[in-house]
Amino acid sequence: MLQEIADFLVYQGLGLQPDSTLGGAVNFFVYDSMKIFLMLTIIIFMVSILRSYFPAERTKKILSHKREFFGNVAAAALGVVTPFCSCSAVPVFIGFIESGVPLGITFSFLIASPMVNEVVVIMLWGLLGWKIMLIYIVSGLLIAIIGGWVIGKLKLERFVQDYVYEMKLGELDIVEQTFRERVDYAWDYTKEILRKIFLYVIAAIALGGFIHGYAPEDFLVQYAGRDNIFAVPLAVLIGVPLYSNAAGVIPIITALIQKGMSLGTALAFMMAVTALSLPEMIILKNVLKPQLLAIFVAILAVAIIFTGYLFNIIIV
Repeated sequence: MLQEIADFLVYQGLGLQPDSTLGGAVNFFVYDSMKIFLMLTIIIFMVSILRSYFPAERTKKILSHKREFFGNVAAAALGVVTPFCSCSAVPVFIGFIESGVPLGITFSFLIASPMVNEVVVIMLWGLLGWKIMLIYIVSGLLIAIIGGWVIGKLKLERFVQDYVYEMKLGELDIVEQTFRERVDYAWDYTKEILRKIFLYVIAAIALGGFIHGYAPEDFLVQYAGRDNIFAVPLAVLIGVPLYSNAAGVIPIITALIQKGMSLGTALAFMMAVTALSLPEMIILKNVLKPQLLAIFVAILAVAIIFTGYLFNIIIV
């Protein structure tokens, strides 16, 4: 139905030709805009209700009693459904350490929360299919679990900023809400998020439409296909300095894959943008000494690059 509306608006309303480059690019933009914002509204609302059952205090209490590895698994799973963004990195980290959550388990949470974004999960399902969605979930969780476990085994607590262990944030009471209150919270949160990301998503869809209509397919296949051994690390290097809402990356990834970019390379680029963004690293520098921050970035980068190569090999 949405495709029919897009076809009518572009080919009948604007008078563009279906077989023209401009017509294809504009049709991509109109269709993806309608589809993505419809999906975002439904997804953010549903996820917000789910998130209301996992406030930060409850999450800390759950993880503070977990042992290594099983704790890493639990932390990674909770990271997917618990609110977390770059701006909350410092208080979340301090709160976890203060509550007795082991360093490695804390890092599994910090990795999984931005990397395996639940909005991206559903959007990948709708735009690229359930197989790619499942690949994204499994690879992201494995990186979070293994990365946190490795950091825990290295015993790097001495590389946490000294003031973190001295701070006492105290505990907040867990306030139970009625279902109506959760619905009101979810609707207000949905409107807030859509307002914040609107321009980013529109810009990303416009870029995706340009790539879809004008990017030479042979160029992308040559430089970003599975035959180029340097495509994956290059994609990660490009993704690190970028800062974008996770939902804003999807239209670009969709267009790149349709034009011939290999799945593993596209996945590595998306993970680098969401989990290794430069702004988040700058914020984390407030609680991590340079040695631990460098180890954290190195582990994530190697894991993401490995994941990209692996899926370029197994997905034909």
